[in-house]
Amino acid sequence: MVDLLIRDGLLVTLNAENEVIEDGAVAMSAGRIVAVGSSVDIAAAHPATRTISARGKAILPGLIDVHAHAGHGLVKTMGGGDGAKWTAAVETIYPRGSTPEFWHADAQLAALERLKAGVTTGLSVFGAYGSRTDEPIYADRHCQGYRDIGVRSVLAVGSSPPPFPQRFATWQGGQATERDVSFEQQLATCETVIGRWHGADDNAIRIMISAPVWFPGRPDATQALGDAYLDQAAEMRALSRRHAVGFTQDGHQKGTIRAVHARGLLGPDAVMSHCIDLDPDEIDAIVATDTKIAHNPSANFSIKGRCPAIELMAAGATVAIGSDGTAPDRSYDMFRHMWQAMHYHRRHFRDATILPPGQALKMITIDAARALGLEAELGSLEPGKRGDVILVNLEAPHLYPPNMPLYRLMCFASASDVDTVVIGGRVVMEGRRVLTIDERAVLETARLEAEAMLRRTGLHAMLATPENFWGPSRGTRS
Repeated sequence: MVDLLIRDGLLVTLNAENEVIEDGAVAMSAGRIVAVGSSVDIAAAHPATRTISARGKAILPGLIDVHAHAGHGLVKTMGGGDGAKWTAAVETIYPRGSTPEFWHADAQLAALERLKAGVTTGLSVFGAYGSRTDEPIYADRHCQGYRDIGVRSVLAVGSSPPPFPQRFATWQGGQATERDVSFEQQLATCETVIGRWHGADDNAIRIMISAPVWFPGRPDATQALGDAYLDQAAEMRALSRRHAVGFTQDGHQKGTIRAVHARGLLGPDAVMSHCIDLDPDEIDAIVATDTKIAHNPSANFSIKGRCPAIELMAAGATVAIGSDGTAPDRSYDMFRHMWQAMHYHRRHFRDATILPPGQALKMITIDAARALGLEAELGSLEPGKRGDVILVNLEAPHLYPPNMPLYRLMCFASASDVDTVVIGGRVVMEGRRVLTIDERAVLETARLEAEAMLRRTGLHAMLATPENFWGPSRGTRS
């Protein structure tokens, strides 16, 4: 007897043989997969307490998003697409305009969106640089928000960029108290968060360490400031190794991988994000150190330059797709980002055979699990792994007629086609109805917290529709 049997669906295992079973089933007990195979065989061998029919649906492992940002859900679209304005806003909001309630509301909203998109595990850099670490309460509330929804969270906490001290504000009764926070204080907070949350809830919550990336071409660039960035990153990397947690950095581009490699920051437990316009020696360093890459094809970084994901994979590197969600113009729809990745690289090579759909799917499942060091637990439907399973409805006009269903799934499905989500053997969404929380209450709390943040920061003007919204096609920024 097993706890849950899902049967009668197109079973896409993502195992080493890329096995697909047209009338497949997966059996689960105690939060883990017991067996996969044909519906007839699995049902006969494993009578179940509960059975869910997946007829007309695909059965997939839960999707995994290897790069996004906590906080962005409540500030998305602010500035109307002006990246400079938006960045300036979040660098004000996160350290001096946010409260613990802001981070809890954002976490619930993000986890809810991920859940409804079939994302069962998501990495979130804590703010702009992982840096709302002046006190542990903010990370506490983020982790509690994900726990409320039931989605697995990998929270990357870290430090603000130098120079220090950095200015943070605590709000009480509508009044802010500002104070200076040292790098050492942020380091201590990160250690506290690791102790409280890493491995919590049967490993549903994990902690990573993050550090800002030095951009040599920035206007305020000096050798001393660049050295401070790298020294600080080295200390954060030492912290991650001391506690055996992963390490991530957001925003690598030409030359920056070389710089961190020289400081010993790369390694099999490191996930480096964006990685655009890399030089050949940087690709070699990534492969030699087994460093993992978070490729974000829908992000602004991928407009400014190109991540050589195809070349990296050909050289033997693990590359996974991240959403960089959810702001300023992108969601947690991993089907969208998978499609974007395929067309992004096909346009570059002028070759429609580049990045086949099945390989792209691996980049949001088994390769994404490998990037996070979780391939033994997640990313494929195999006995012994965690019972993270999604059902995708195939009976929709954009997915019909029902020939070549596997190909149609990869190229035409979207987040809204996700019907049912099981995490750790627990059904958390069924028939697109969320079972763990009142969805309407999450949305209302998000609305109220966004309004409160605007009152604290006075940034209401950033909600205006920009003058260039309607064109011309080559618009100028307002």
